[in-house]
Amino acid sequence: MQPDYDLLIIGGGMVGASLVHALRRLPLRVAVVEASAPGAAHPSFDARGIALAQGSKRIFDGLGLWQALDTEGATAITNIHVSDRGRFGSARLSARDEGVEALGYVAEANVLGRVLEKALAEAENATVLRPAHLTALEIGNEVVSARIDHDGAARSLTARLIVAADGGRSAVRALLGEKALRLGYGQTAVIAYVTTDRPHGGWAYERFTDTGPLALLPCNGARGTEESAAGDHRWSVVYSVRDEQVEEMLALSDEQFLARLQERFGHRAGRFLTTSPRQAYPLVLNFLRDHVRPRAVFIGNAAHAIHPVGGQGFNLGLRDVAALAEVLADAVQRGEDVGAGAVLERYARWRRADYLRALAFTDGLARLFSSRFPPLALVRDLGLLGMDLLPAAKHLFAAQAMGLLGKQPRLARGLGI
Repeated sequence: MQPDYDLLIIGGGMVGASLVHALRRLPLRVAVVEASAPGAAHPSFDARGIALAQGSKRIFDGLGLWQALDTEGATAITNIHVSDRGRFGSARLSARDEGVEALGYVAEANVLGRVLEKALAEAENATVLRPAHLTALEIGNEVVSARIDHDGAARSLTARLIVAADGGRSAVRALLGEKALRLGYGQTAVIAYVTTDRPHGGWAYERFTDTGPLALLPCNGARGTEESAAGDHRWSVVYSVRDEQVEEMLALSDEQFLARLQERFGHRAGRFLTTSPRQAYPLVLNFLRDHVRPRAVFIGNAAHAIHPVGGQGFNLGLRDVAALAEVLADAVQRGEDVGAGAVLERYARWRRADYLRALAFTDGLARLFSSRFPPLALVRDLGLLGMDLLPAAKHLFAAQAMGLLGKQPRLARGLGI
């Protein structure tokens, strides 16, 4: 049976659109099922600050999109200061010590959205169906049969492979009856942009507190926007609080919030002057044990939603994209069925180690540094000091944070697909 498409990608957000662009030169017929209407803002392309690891910058370079992102507005992180609030443990990472121009970057999600929406619209081998929702799914031996609601009309599609890039509430996962491991942290991230009386100088801060990590990331406003007037005095804040504190935090006046932030963070970044409206995001670990099924693969948040400590989330999804695109390109070159089990197993084997490292890194940091148990607090502070004094330990930590451990895809090595 000749299917309608080779790939059916559910979700055209940051991960799904990146995959479409990565596959643009392959002789594959691609369909994208995207819930947002043409011209409408995708819900994930909001005002959040997105941390982009050095490895992700290299992938976007390989995709030919970095120049556009940098032009729209991406702020370099050249130094990172990690500390344990109220205790002696701290460590510093620098781009110079790691031999890179930046440890990472910060870009607003809507900046990423503008670049990726343009790339999605220009993909000649992709048919974008929007607004559309997946309503039924059947996995056969040779094809996947899907039923969608496309702009109010029912439609049937077949493909060799379905890619779930539809986020933490994945319809593909629900229709296939796949259950993810879900663990709560009892924490919620309160997110805002603030300005200070000092320039950020490319510094980022990760301060661990008794309510969870508090991150302060340099984030100049996107070029041409009102926010850009703040220049290098603007920061993205991710302030973790206990779930029961969220309503109180959101009810604070701007002045009260800034005073609370100053008290929790201190004056290392200067005096906090203004804040944007605040948003709250519950923090959970949502992890699918097996990321491939017969003729189905899960990527991005459909496969893994992790704690934001260390800024690993989207970067992990982008590495999914780079690895999957390479595996599919190799399959095409060999004349293989892109949905065959052997092809998907090659992808699963490649990604498994990275998933486990990212999970251990983020979950371990979040739980270790949220504990106030005195002996454990002493051990972690000594660990931070030891990392700061031992170059090998610091390089290993930095390599994980930059997404440069393990097998690197061709896109991250400056090679095309």
